[in-house]
Amino acid sequence: MTSFIRNVPTASGARAVQIVHKQGREVVGIEHIGSAHDDSQLAVLMEIARQRLLPGQDSFDLAPSDAPASVSGSSGAGAGARVAGMSSRLLWDVLVGAYERLGFDVVGDETFKNLVLARIVEPTSKADTIRVLGEIGVPCPGLRTIFRSLDRCVTRDYRDQIAKACMARIAAGGPVAMVMYDVTTLHFEAEKEDQLRRVGMSKEHRVDPQVQVGLLVDPAGFPLEIHMFEGNKAETKTLIPVLDAFTKRHGVRDMIVVADAGMLSAGNLNALEDAGFSFIVGSRITKAPYDLAGHFERHGDYFDDVQILESTRTMGTGKAARARRVIYQYKFTRYQHDNRAINAMITRAEKITTGAAPMAKARFVKLTGATKELDQGLIDRARQLAGLKGYVTNLPPATLDGQAVIDAYHDLYQVERSFRIAKSDLRARPVFHHDRDAIEAHLTVVFAALAVARALQARTGVSLKKLVQTLRPLRTVTIDIDGHTITAKPHLTDNAERILAALPPVTG
Repeated sequence: MTSFIRNVPTASGARAVQIVHKQGREVVGIEHIGSAHDDSQLAVLMEIARQRLLPGQDSFDLAPSDAPASVSGSSGAGAGARVAGMSSRLLWDVLVGAYERLGFDVVGDETFKNLVLARIVEPTSKADTIRVLGEIGVPCPGLRTIFRSLDRCVTRDYRDQIAKACMARIAAGGPVAMVMYDVTTLHFEAEKEDQLRRVGMSKEHRVDPQVQVGLLVDPAGFPLEIHMFEGNKAETKTLIPVLDAFTKRHGVRDMIVVADAGMLSAGNLNALEDAGFSFIVGSRITKAPYDLAGHFERHGDYFDDVQILESTRTMGTGKAARARRVIYQYKFTRYQHDNRAINAMITRAEKITTGAAPMAKARFVKLTGATKELDQGLIDRARQLAGLKGYVTNLPPATLDGQAVIDAYHDLYQVERSFRIAKSDLRARPVFHHDRDAIEAHLTVVFAALAVARALQARTGVSLKKLVQTLRPLRTVTIDIDGHTITAKPHLTDNAERILAALPPVTG
């Protein structure tokens, strides 16, 4: 296969620079480098094309606009020109614009801003961030400067300033009526535990030391609060401290808090109510046979698809006991999923009871002395509950009916989505820091990067990964021609134009 560079006229009167790949006489691929509107831009694009074919060339001659170029070098003569620099300025200006629109520049730390935005471009270690910034053409701080910025992040409480800016963005659209809460775990590349990094129940089924991270977001998934807890702390013990900090920071209480069933405890619900919050929390479905006894007596196990039923359940004991509104919904698609899972567990239990599989923990195996048998009562109960999902709330039906409660709970997927962005796109894990202040600074960087990412996604409708992949290759090139500096902007692809059309104008 042979490759060569050509420039051809476009309908707009510009010159398009392309790299053409041929197999024999057949063109098998064309790379579009960009379109030039004058000789200077054409020279830059020709040089970029040459560098792709023959890496290592540092200078070139300007050629006439109609002169083709081959892989062997320049075919024209003219003034001496040198590429003085190339950068992904367009991407950087988009990220900086989002950072500033969120009000994060209140922090007043250029190195912190670079750490946040570089994590969006390519998440990596703090030391390797220097390489990322260099590759996209942003002035690089030294490693010691980076560590000093992380120290300032804690001592000057950057997270407080970032959180207040996040809240201001949401409050600008009206009073905050609802927040979503969930917990995840971040593991460490460490062999030993300490007082913070502890082995506990891992979301990723790992046995490494970890910390618990609680995240509070709005219904669209925009982050409002992030907190860290010991790795072995129970999930139910994290909700109230996060809400207390949120309330202290913003003076807000009259809101609905939505959380999954992992947060369901009588103590949590009472504390939320006593603090002035309303709540919607996932309910453990094992209580359904007792809550819905009347339905099962009248209708057996039959439900209409998407049928909603309500009951009241007393939660807590003694003086802490309070009556709670419980909502159940049946879905046929959920019933099919649950039944497949039940059948798989029965098959596993049968293999254990017949000796076809070694003894192991299994849901439907009942041990009576040395006798192993299927627990038919437990199987029947599981079948009865298939297709049901429950929700607990202190909101009266006049405020939110059953369907509205269910709809609000389903917005919890936005927290999970934000966690996925933080863990995958921003690589919040594994964590390589070892002392608490450094870990807290790392989380603040991730928190700010997540806010920028969510704001850009909401505005453009494009995933963070696609946005970076689209804009990063668009290089702004600075050339020096006999002491005169000229900047050539990149040719925009259709995807890039769609992204930029959804944003305020940028200078890149």
